[in-house]
Amino acid sequence: MSARRSADPDRPTFTEQARRRQLIEATIDSIATRGYPATSLAAIAEQAGVSKAAVLYHYASKDKLTEATLAHVLGRFMAYVTERVEREDDPKAALVAYVRAMIGYQQANRRHVRVIVEMLLDDQGGTKLKTPGSHDTAGRWQGLAELLTKGQEAGCFREFDTRTAALAIGGAIDGVIAHWLVHPELDLDAAAAELVTFTLLAVAR
Repeated sequence: MSARRSADPDRPTFTEQARRRQLIEATIDSIATRGYPATSLAAIAEQAGVSKAAVLYHYASKDKLTEATLAHVLGRFMAYVTERVEREDDPKAALVAYVRAMIGYQQANRRHVRVIVEMLLDDQGGTKLKTPGSHDTAGRWQGLAELLTKGQEAGCFREFDTRTAALAIGGAIDGVIAHWLVHPELDLDAAAAELVTFTLLAVAR
């Protein structure tokens, strides 16, 4: 049976959606192993076991495909963190859940971390943002700032500038992950526990 389109002519068929997911997974694998600069459409096609023409049928260029891949990775990441934070009613517990989820997801999805690092940072030791403000991707610090504000309103946290605190907490998490990528022997579970203590001390009344 051939794949049929829905009433919306712009909506991809199930077969097309499956192929696009396959190409995104192949792109993740290629970026994680080869690096972003060396990830060509030909390399992605080889990884996926399809022709370059098949890749171009779904994505008009490498940029289109890698942008879709980054959006996929960030979407999965943020959904994972959000789901765990929203389980908690207490602001302090929600903040602990945020820190642990940020570390836990990256620990379990090293390939995804490589995609984010390769696409958002340059190759000068992975420390310089390609585009200033890229750390705002997916509203990350804004979401954490809102969580901190709720804690203040509930009387759980002291008064402070939530944007600055969110950037500081996010920077601490990024620093630990950056070190882990280079030194995989780092005990991330212990690091997560230390980050939780660091964060709670930073916001405590």
